[in-house]
Amino acid sequence: MKKKTVCSSQFGSISRRSFATGLLGIGVSAMLPSTGAAQGAAGSAAAQRIADHFSSVKTMMGEFVQFGPRGEQTGGKFFIERPGKLRFNFEDPSPVRVIADGKNVVIGNMKLKTWDLYPLSKTPLSLLLSDRIDLSHEMVRGVREEPDLTTIVLGNKTVFGDSTITMMFDSKTFELRQWTITDAQNKDTSVMIYNVKNGVGFDDRVFRIPYDEVRKL
Repeated sequence: MKKKTVCSSQFGSISRRSFATGLLGIGVSAMLPSTGAAQGAAGSAAAQRIADHFSSVKTMMGEFVQFGPRGEQTGGKFFIERPGKLRFNFEDPSPVRVIADGKNVVIGNMKLKTWDLYPLSKTPLSLLLSDRIDLSHEMVRGVREEPDLTTIVLGNKTVFGDSTITMMFDSKTFELRQWTITDAQNKDTSVMIYNVKNGVGFDDRVFRIPYDEVRKL
């Protein structure tokens, strides 16, 4: 796929491939905490309950702040419908939209009218948006439980190489607080979420990919 460039006052000038690697993991760098008792790849029953709670939330929306590997920062609104659907609208002046419709993911620049298309199954988003997170699965790289946070690390082979997604949950409320994608070059892109609402209804157009525009490129 041909590389393109996204330019804005917040992102600077970065390759669309590097930008996409961070976006498609969708959290400050959140590798496993250095304290607390590591549970290993299998995790515990308590950690599985947290994962099951997250999987049971079929729809959610809220606001996010994203931190890139170079320290760049931006924010916006997100929408999730499990399984497989997601939308990220970045705040102005960024023209970027990220849409997953259950089969594919696109990253679009609404100003330049450019789109990058990827199979959802080949991106880290497939882990975040799956029906259920099974902590006995081979994709689980590690689980760490602490009084305030439970951290679950998942990994798989993607179109961007071997990537991991580190998800951090509130140990008491079971709510997802942030996630970090670590790419094949060991660079982190983190997303923190807040003002989250669960159980909301969405119009089908929220997750509709404009395939006619994508195929024109």
